[in-house]
Amino acid sequence: MQIFEKTITVSKDDLDQLNHVNNVRYVQWVQDMAEAHWLKNASEDIRNSYFWVLVQHTINYKDEAVLGDVLNLKTFVSKSEGITSIRHVEIYNSKTGKHLVTSETKWCLMAINSKRPTRITEEIVTLFQ
Repeated sequence: MQIFEKTITVSKDDLDQLNHVNNVRYVQWVQDMAEAHWLKNASEDIRNSYFWVLVQHTINYKDEAVLGDVLNLKTFVSKSEGITSIRHVEIYNSKTGKHLVTSETKWCLMAINSKRPTRITEEIVTLFQ
C-alpha cells in the first residue's frame, strides 16, 4: 500500500474557542489529503473521466493539537472493491510522535459523463497500491 504524507503547521485560523485545533479543521484536512493524493497519482485523463463522492466518514480524536504544532498527515487506501474505496488518514504530532487523529472514509467512484457510480478500474486500484 502506498502512503502519501504531508506536513502542516497549526495556525491561528485552525483553532477553536479552547485554543486547540477545531474538530471541523481535522475533517477538512482529511478531505484535503484524499484530494491531494488523488491529484498526485491520477493522470489528467483519469481525472477528466472520474471523481469521488464521500459516502461515510468516521473520525476518532485521540489527542489535541495547538498553535504552532507541526503535524504529519498520512493517508493510504486499504481497500478498493466494486464502486467504493476505503481511505485512512492518520495525523501525528511531528515533535512528540503522538497519534492525534485517525479517520476512515468510504468513497464512491463516479463517472463524470453520467454522474453515476462506476466500478473502480484496475488502473485506478494500482495507483494507490
